[in-house]
Amino acid sequence: MSKIRTFPFVTFVAFVTFVTFFSSCAARQSTKMKQTVSANPTEKVESKYTGPKRRVGVVDFENKTAYGQNRLGTAAADILITELVKTGKFIVVERDKVNKILEEQKLGQTGVIDPATAAQMGKVLGLNAIVTGAISNFGVQTTGSDYLITQTKRQVAQATVDIRVVDAESGQVLYADSGKGESKSSTGQFLGMGTKGGYKEGLEGESLRAAISQLVENITSQINKKPWSTRVADSDSGFVYIDAGAESGMENGLKLTVFKLGREIRSPTTGLIIGRTEEKLGEMEIVEAMDGMSKCKMKDGARAPATGDLARLLE
Repeated sequence: MSKIRTFPFVTFVAFVTFVTFFSSCAARQSTKMKQTVSANPTEKVESKYTGPKRRVGVVDFENKTAYGQNRLGTAAADILITELVKTGKFIVVERDKVNKILEEQKLGQTGVIDPATAAQMGKVLGLNAIVTGAISNFGVQTTGSDYLITQTKRQVAQATVDIRVVDAESGQVLYADSGKGESKSSTGQFLGMGTKGGYKEGLEGESLRAAISQLVENITSQINKKPWSTRVADSDSGFVYIDAGAESGMENGLKLTVFKLGREIRSPTTGLIIGRTEEKLGEMEIVEAMDGMSKCKMKDGARAPATGDLARLLE
């Protein structure tokens, strides 16, 4: 008669303990976002805008920390561009074009946009708004333990990002807010087996994304609060060409009102541009929506606009 071999109970417990601990050595990562402490928290507003897309420029963020040098500022801008494009409500001008204008106009690339800089960028690139900001806090903390047969390592990256949305025509700040993101990673080894806990650069991007993503909805809402407008690019023989095409949501038959822009109106207190005088020239209708521009026909009685004049959707 054959014998049935059995394992001692102690051996079984040791085996289960080994499997359980080894499983816990697998790398784990988590990310979370939260609003930073503020004296005047910004009210969350849901955007229901479905009209034409706005043209937005994103400037590299200013990195006010001693960490990452220029890398973090560029990464933050890339993340914001991605999130804005994903909303489907904006045409985001390529960052290299924005940087080229900043360099050519000697406007600097520090992430700090003053009213004059905003107005110049808006005029050259046809922007409705400029989004920029600063990384005001960033840090990575590493903790862990190293025993005879086990090693564990935990890394936590935290980022605080300040966002500013600037009107490209007046230079006024439309929206300012802050967000905080945190990303954690845990690794471990048992008898030399498991995941080595080297530095994870991915934690940087994840914490920045968590800090920025929570602000995108309000960025969208604040930009879309202002009535949509575009500029006249050219006019010839009764036809007007505007700086917005099919990619912006322009369609044949869409009606617009054209205004001649007059002098700037400045705040007597701050000296900032708060608006411009406008003179209505008449109405026009899109007869051909193309890539990058639309061809419009002026209505009877309307006066011909000049390059740079303003066109808004007919209310």
